[in-house]
Amino acid sequence: MNADKFLEVAATFPEDALLDQRKYEHPLVERYATKEMSFVWSPAMKFTTWRKLWTALATAEKELGLDISDEQLEEMRNHIYDVDFEVAAKKEAEFRHDVMGHVHAFGSQAPKAMPVIHLGATSCFVGDNTDLVQLREGLQLIKRKLVKVLATLKEFALKYKDLPTLGFTHYQPAQLTTVGKRCTLWMQDLMLDLERVEREIENLPMRGVKGTTGTQASFLELFDGDHEKVKALNKRVCELMGFKTAIPVSGQTYTRKIEFFILSVLSGIAQSAYKMCGDIRLLANLKEVEEPFSKTQIGSSAMAYKRNPMRSERVCSIARYVMGLPEGAANTHANQWFERTLDDSAIRRIILPEAFLGTDVILNLLENISDGLHVWPEVVKSHVMAELPFMATENILMECVKAGGDRQELHEVIRVHSMEAGAVVKGEGKPNDLMDRIKNDANFAAVHAKLDTMMDPKLFVGRAPQQVDEFLTECIDPILAANNDLLAVSSVDGVNV
Repeated sequence: MNADKFLEVAATFPEDALLDQRKYEHPLVERYATKEMSFVWSPAMKFTTWRKLWTALATAEKELGLDISDEQLEEMRNHIYDVDFEVAAKKEAEFRHDVMGHVHAFGSQAPKAMPVIHLGATSCFVGDNTDLVQLREGLQLIKRKLVKVLATLKEFALKYKDLPTLGFTHYQPAQLTTVGKRCTLWMQDLMLDLERVEREIENLPMRGVKGTTGTQASFLELFDGDHEKVKALNKRVCELMGFKTAIPVSGQTYTRKIEFFILSVLSGIAQSAYKMCGDIRLLANLKEVEEPFSKTQIGSSAMAYKRNPMRSERVCSIARYVMGLPEGAANTHANQWFERTLDDSAIRRIILPEAFLGTDVILNLLENISDGLHVWPEVVKSHVMAELPFMATENILMECVKAGGDRQELHEVIRVHSMEAGAVVKGEGKPNDLMDRIKNDANFAAVHAKLDTMMDPKLFVGRAPQQVDEFLTECIDPILAANNDLLAVSSVDGVNV
């Protein structure tokens, strides 16, 4: 077997030199995602949040009259971050239960608090509430990166708001637009995604303290049947964990529909990114626009001249994966029986982190691409001028009619000239000579003196420049102003772009 042969060869190397090469590494973590998003889904984040939850629960229980001392709470607060993972692993192996393993690990460091750790709670108190904390943290990070992408694209849109370019419908040349206006289409998609991210952050509830099947029976017992204290406990724990509300009702777990909604939002971001980078890839083929390309970057191992849009391709590749993840969340929610079944656990351990890690990669790449996106104006212009004669015929027709010409006769003459010019372009590979044909046709004498002026591409972009200004002023600037603090925050680390 390959593994056996590898071990035989590895034995000749210094000890542990090849150890890390014998296990699978997740490319989202090892190759692409930032440390900050990886940390959100890390064991360190998970298990310190468990301890925060246990501390919040005990704090609220004391405030509402249970016999918990300040000394016990202080001991818990002092050991939130120094998780002894070795002890936790040993206890988990002993009990075959991850939560009780960490209860005992926490208790070994805070022995006076051991009797009150996890008091009245079920495993989902720490498990589900921690998931919601991670979802919230992940969404806040996604929001920050969306804002940064919009800020970067704003500069690009402003710079090129007046540069005419071919519009495409059916990927066939259509009426002109501008490079900046096309950018606002990408931005609008991302702006709509940002609105949904903000909505999810604002409305995301905590599970709270609900008990084993959501009835809060254990807490009602703790407080001697006092319903108001149980309700107050639920509210106070949410407050201590930074949540405005708890989900109104639950089984053992919060409804998994929440995760479908959130993954759908992340899928939406992936869709927007795919569309934008798909456009960039097509424009790169036309040599009109290129993504950043470093001096030492190699486009192809065989064709040294190539400048492939590798970043945009990577965005599309990862976006394709993220777009498919909501289906797993939908099936997970649909297949939860009654108050809870455990078949939600394994898939959620995979799709929740991967959806956020993948979206993190996508947004990092989008910011990098947007910041270095290069436009070749002369190439853009040459493509415009190759098609503009056809587009200008309607204006030419109207001017000649205003000068006394017959609309129907002129239309037929233009149609014939257009077909012949098109045959020259397609059949002979020569430049479009439609304007020369019109210049030499007496039927169009009324416009001969101003044909060159009528062929200015800026006359054919409609309100595109004004639309850019209006969109940025009315839609984007308020977003950037409201999130100015996020623009000042830099990422913890870079990204492999």
